[in-house]
Amino acid sequence: MAGGYDDRDGKIWLDGELVDWRSANVHILSHAMHYASSVFEGERAYNGKIFKSVEHSERLLKSGEMLDMPIPYTVEEIEAAKYAALEANGLSDAYVRAVAWRGAGDDMGVASSKNPVRVAVAVWEWGAYYGDAKFQGAKLDIAKWKRPSPETIPTAAKAAGLYMICTMSKHAAEAKGCSDALFYDYRGYVAEATGANVFFVKDGEVHTPIPDAILNGITRQTIIEMLKEKGLTVHERHIMPEELGTFEQCWLTGTAAEVTPVGQIGEHTFEVGDITRDIAESYEALVRA
Repeated sequence: MAGGYDDRDGKIWLDGELVDWRSANVHILSHAMHYASSVFEGERAYNGKIFKSVEHSERLLKSGEMLDMPIPYTVEEIEAAKYAALEANGLSDAYVRAVAWRGAGDDMGVASSKNPVRVAVAVWEWGAYYGDAKFQGAKLDIAKWKRPSPETIPTAAKAAGLYMICTMSKHAAEAKGCSDALFYDYRGYVAEATGANVFFVKDGEVHTPIPDAILNGITRQTIIEMLKEKGLTVHERHIMPEELGTFEQCWLTGTAAEVTPVGQIGEHTFEVGDITRDIAESYEALVRA
């Protein structure tokens, strides 16, 4: 599959039916376009099976609830839609994007309770999110923006509006020759990258930020379970920026990122060490099992 994402062959599941890719459109006055009333999931299929698929569908519905946007499909119906999209496009290894949003309707102000909630599933082939950085170690900038307080926005939701500062921060990072950017949160603690959680290694033990102001990624949770099964100590805690120079290894986790080693954050460098390589290889084996 090639070309812009709006101009491809294939099918997209939209509101209960498979439609031609180029026909999967929305009206310019869709509420989500004006007020960010949208939630989504990013998933990967390996050998025809979507990894942690049900958990992603459950989180999509939960995100909708947090935005006061009840999604009119069950987990089972969303599951069927995802696999229908894979089959219709003849894909077994693919990225899966399920998205729900407030469409166009009787409301066109901040309130949108009269507008329908629409749902779509698109799938496409997508390689390593960070390209060669997955093997060589990504280089991260430090974002100027901060992840917000959960008192200001539902930080536990995978909501489109939360990614505005991610887009700006990644653009700024790429302009500096970096792969991504690392956020601090509103208190000044190390938080996450623009679309991935972060892990560090020091003296054979793993440290990762508490997800109290960031998304508790499904891949993050999977990696923590795997590390503990390997007998490694995992500290979920607040991490201060001045600690970055004390860590020996670092990696990012996410559905798109999978497990990507980090070689540099700002002025701090990290080795792609044994623990990083082992967990990356173990994760790859798990998702393809």
